[in-house]
Amino acid sequence: MSEEKEPRLKPIVEGVQALSLGISMVVAVVIGVAIGIGLQKLTGSGWTIWIGIVIGIGAAFLNVFKAYNKQYKEFEKLAKDPRYNHKQYLKDDDDDDDRDPGDIR
Repeated sequence: MSEEKEPRLKPIVEGVQALSLGISMVVAVVIGVAIGIGLQKLTGSGWTIWIGIVIGIGAAFLNVFKAYNKQYKEFEKLAKDPRYNHKQYLKDDDDDDDRDPGDIR
């Protein structure tokens, strides 16, 4: 019975993961701005808010980088799967290309 639920839940989980990336980017920037405002109130300097903004943007890029690495690992797994290995099919098609390219038949 759990085997039937796995295919139905997999697209939902993948969608939530994609949505969470966008949300995490926004949250990272908002937290960075909050840190900047806190630094500004703590020090009294106006330019310290930019430190928080840079921290937030850096955290957002780090989230994107981590998501990219995760997806790339999934892609490598699929590339090694014989069902999705296109190189095998290309080797089978090479037999048809034995004729001269200038030869028109």
